[in-house]
Amino acid sequence: MITSSFSGLDWFIFLAYFGVLAFSSYRFSLTQIRSSREYFTASNSMPLLAVAISILATSQSAATFLGVPEFSYAHNFTLIGFYFSSLLAVFFVAKFFVPKFYEIKAITVYELLETRYGESAKKQAGMMFLVGRVMASGARLYIAALAISMILFLDILLPHMIISIFILVLGALAYTYFGGVKSVILSDVIQAITYVSAGLVVVFYLYTSLEGVDIIAVLHASNKLEFIDTSLDGKFSIIGLLSGWLLLNIAAFGLDQDMTQRVLSCKNKDEASRSLILSILFTIPIVLLFLLIGALLFVYYENANVVQSFNGEKITIFMYYILNEMPEGLRGFVTVGAIAAALSSTNSVLGALSSVAIEDLYKPYKLKKNPKTDETHFIKASRNAVLLFAVILSAMAILSYFWQRYSELSLIGFALGVMAFAYTGLLGVFFSAIFTKRGSAKAVPYALIGGFLTVLVFQPYTFGLSIGFAWQITIGTVISFAIMQITKKDKYA
Repeated sequence: MITSSFSGLDWFIFLAYFGVLAFSSYRFSLTQIRSSREYFTASNSMPLLAVAISILATSQSAATFLGVPEFSYAHNFTLIGFYFSSLLAVFFVAKFFVPKFYEIKAITVYELLETRYGESAKKQAGMMFLVGRVMASGARLYIAALAISMILFLDILLPHMIISIFILVLGALAYTYFGGVKSVILSDVIQAITYVSAGLVVVFYLYTSLEGVDIIAVLHASNKLEFIDTSLDGKFSIIGLLSGWLLLNIAAFGLDQDMTQRVLSCKNKDEASRSLILSILFTIPIVLLFLLIGALLFVYYENANVVQSFNGEKITIFMYYILNEMPEGLRGFVTVGAIAAALSSTNSVLGALSSVAIEDLYKPYKLKKNPKTDETHFIKASRNAVLLFAVILSAMAILSYFWQRYSELSLIGFALGVMAFAYTGLLGVFFSAIFTKRGSAKAVPYALIGGFLTVLVFQPYTFGLSIGFAWQITIGTVISFAIMQITKKDKYA
């Protein structure tokens, strides 16, 4: 049963945070933008440390903020293996992908495919990204709004959900619309500091509330202190971390414009590579912090009858704790932390979607039609695209609200996995482009679709088949790559 709603102190913290957002978005937007390249890559002027923190912030979301504690509460600390897999992945991306992107002075990663397989390949990969990212990020926005509505309004009624979505999208637009990627990166530094601070405060409050309890003994007795999964079929087993999860992370950090847009804003390929590696080195202790929250919550609720539900909606243990246990002031600060995590992923995706839509699809078409089109037109088009995708993501979030209630198929589960479906095809195509001399423009769409369909076949809601997610990614990538290898190099190779 929920014990309290937002107090005056909570609202003060909430409004103060948005005051900081308003002031910082104004300051960051004062720089004059002279070209779409500057809008999307800051003309390769961003400092390494800021980019690393921005990548960190982009990889986190409200779902991560609330979901990581859920994992350690229900299981153990083996989730951390995923982030060590990420570390291996960024070393791979830094060595093989980043130099290629900087060699062609890319604004989007899909431009690399144009140099190997022609303009159509770039467009097809860009479209695959747009469709997958709209669905995945729209669902992510819905999950974030769900959490915000529960905390602010103590319900998940549609009007309050729409307000929560509007709050998140408006906050993201404040940075993305005027200042482009430079504003987004600088704002991500603020968001990262905010949600990490919220996590630290929660750990301190939880730890002090467990005074006199032997925390380590309780966790040890319940096998909660396991960090390495040595089984053959565990979710984060060593085999999985070195196969499917590794491939997933290579795609996320090297082939997903949502993440790599920051990498492409660095001064040179060396700083870009170091920013990627540094971002994961920062991420690992932060994930451990939120895993610790889940472990402490396990000790706090040991032997308690906890029903993780809110108005029929399944909620994480951290959300349950926020709604039922947190004192005034702390509840407001943690709410701000969840919003910060959500904003850092929302503002980034608006810029990423816009960059692909303009640079890979619209700009080539417009210049072919009118070669004299100036940069002022493309800057305006870029900002209009940001607004358009803000509307589309909001619509997807609202669709998720209805779908989850009236359909037996979980759109949320599907949509959050769509990027993984898209990743398999992209991995096969990019591996072919970078590591072989084979492949052709004609094979690209078949490879993209082949990877997607392979993963789809293994979903329980299609043919009833079910294998581990890591194996799905591995098999899908192999099939996509094989499709590319069937055809010989064409005139672009």
